[in-house]
Amino acid sequence: MTTLNDAFFQEVLDSMFDGVYFVDPRRRITYWNQGAERISGFSEAEVMGRSCADNILRHVDEEGHQLCLEGCPLAATMSDGQPREAEVYMHHKDGHRVPVVVRAAPIRDEAEQIIGAVEVFVPGRTAERAQQIIEDLRRQALHDPLTQIGNRRFGETNLESLEGDTAPAQSGILFVDIDHFKHVNDTYGHEAGDEVLKMVANTLLNGLRAGDSVCRWGGEEFVVMLPGCDGEDLARVAERLRMLVAKSWIDHEGNRLRVTISLGGALTTEENAIERVLEQADRRLYVSKETGRNRVTLTD
Repeated sequence: MTTLNDAFFQEVLDSMFDGVYFVDPRRRITYWNQGAERISGFSEAEVMGRSCADNILRHVDEEGHQLCLEGCPLAATMSDGQPREAEVYMHHKDGHRVPVVVRAAPIRDEAEQIIGAVEVFVPGRTAERAQQIIEDLRRQALHDPLTQIGNRRFGETNLESLEGDTAPAQSGILFVDIDHFKHVNDTYGHEAGDEVLKMVANTLLNGLRAGDSVCRWGGEEFVVMLPGCDGEDLARVAERLRMLVAKSWIDHEGNRLRVTISLGGALTTEENAIERVLEQADRRLYVSKETGRNRVTLTD
């Protein structure tokens, strides 16, 4: 396996914004650049010598398949020698999911035998858009100081834009609530609760389409706004958000904390004022809560 003893090449790799890491045939990480640390939150010391599938990045695809366990691009590349590319959601050290584009390629020795693989990953368009939204919110004082996403004022402003002559013909609204959040606070403390709120908020933000937005409405409740959205889009986004949160976690004082979310959604129409759409979405959220949680309800 290449060890990157050459200081020049290591400096070049560390100066890249892209995340780069090497693995040996057993998928143990042998090199981790500063870009990988910046994007994932995991330091070199935390990952070196560990398997990339060992509860570190744990990529999931759009359908929620855990690629480290089923369909790992690195494993497939080392098996057949073919490079691969995929759009996935990476597990960040802070617990939330981050959309990235990953590219895997085999590493060969002088005899052309495969002795490992390299993966390069870059933030996906959704992640870049999410970061831009955060910066805009900071400038406009519309961000929630804990979660760093939009606050209720931001949400109300965006909801107003879904009405009027210039509004899209149809838009979607989702009410989102963290299941059993009081149990997290009561069992692990409010510090853990704050970390869970941040994890969920950032996972929601990173799971949206371009042009969508999310705000913290209050407590453990969030509102997602999807302009130019039909029923199929609403169902697809809602299910993706539910899945991404369910497959995220934080490590707190030796405990792995996972939560789920319940969602209720509704679509705007010419006849439906925003207040009525909000009431529909809120009512359907409570149907999701009352019928088992960790689910989406979009109809009465």
